[in-house]
Amino acid sequence: MPVAIITGASKGLGRAFAEALAARGWDLVLDARDAGVLQGTATALEAYGARVTALPGDVTDAGHRAALVAGARLLGGVDLLVSNASALGAEPLVRLAELPLEGLRRALEVNVVAALGLVREALPSLRAAPAGAVLTVSSDAAAEAYETWGGYGASKAALDQLAAVLGAEEPGLRVWAVDPGDMATDLYAAAVPDDDDPRPDPVSVVPALLRLLDERPASGRYGAPALLEER
Repeated sequence: MPVAIITGASKGLGRAFAEALAARGWDLVLDARDAGVLQGTATALEAYGARVTALPGDVTDAGHRAALVAGARLLGGVDLLVSNASALGAEPLVRLAELPLEGLRRALEVNVVAALGLVREALPSLRAAPAGAVLTVSSDAAAEAYETWGGYGASKAALDQLAAVLGAEEPGLRVWAVDPGDMATDLYAAAVPDDDDPRPDPVSVVPALLRLLDERPASGRYGAPALLEER
């Protein structure tokens, strides 16, 4: 069975995508910081017959990243690496004039540096996979200038550029940066706690991610809404 590593997988889009892969027969290595919530997710996904390795930790920890890749190798390798874990930089979001620099550093460490570190750790296995792929979860804040989203958006823009260059440097892999669009997630609630407008469930985005796996388009940046509309 193919094997996926998914960071930030205990809830939201990470969990929704993990469940879809488990239903398709994938084996999974899941990461999140909350051990209890992560184990609950793993137990639920095992009901599909998937082998699930749940490894709580912080993706900025090199030892934790190495453990994630080692866990995938025990299941057979790394066919898909999903960088979904994210940090905002400030909760709730604030204007750049008020953004703590340590918060920006945290966002860059989680969203960019850790993502590259995990790719580097997994590259030998990804290259050896029959159809190795990397999927990074981006944001429209990476491309649009939204007030208070500057730090988070800058980190996602940097992640987009890393994904673009990785796709050019690793032509044997598929490297997709995906903007999922608006979603009702804990991350968004922490970012803008006063915004109670209804937003789509992350489950609604999963068909767009599955389409990438099924059709394997060229490496590049994709918007989930467009992928869904084109079906």
